[in-house]
Amino acid sequence: MNGPAVHDRPSASASWRIALPHSAAAVPVARALVRTALAELEHRADLDTAELLTAELVANAVEHTSGDGPIELVLVLLPTGCQVEVHDPDPAPPGDLTRPPDLPPDPWQEHGRGLLLIRSLSSACGHRPAGSGKAVWFTLPAVPPQWRPGGELLPDGPR
Repeated sequence: MNGPAVHDRPSASASWRIALPHSAAAVPVARALVRTALAELEHRADLDTAELLTAELVANAVEHTSGDGPIELVLVLLPTGCQVEVHDPDPAPPGDLTRPPDLPPDPWQEHGRGLLLIRSLSSACGHRPAGSGKAVWFTLPAVPPQWRPGGELLPDGPR
């Protein structure tokens, strides 16, 4: 893992690049890594949304790409928010990430909502060629500090 120690605050930016197994085991690991990085650095991005959307990106990479080579999680913290990327070996673009599908997802199906969640909950998302595959990414804005009743500022923002 590169970037500052977990107790340092990012001044301009901090980033991590982590190889994950090409298996379902990568999803909870990625969620935990993103949650820990954002919480420990007291970053003001919404932890729950970052964790959910990261899980969707990693699950899509595992499910929709072949091979047993690792996928890569990249987390970049900026003063304006955070960006999460998942790199996989398949150069084909992900379904309808940047435009809504022609039909809404079937409410009775287990699949088909991940890209909708990413489009709906992120401030921006997309994909780009990367090395021997692609990177699929989303950004989340920084969340303003929250106030407690009585005028106290919560030190860690929303959780």
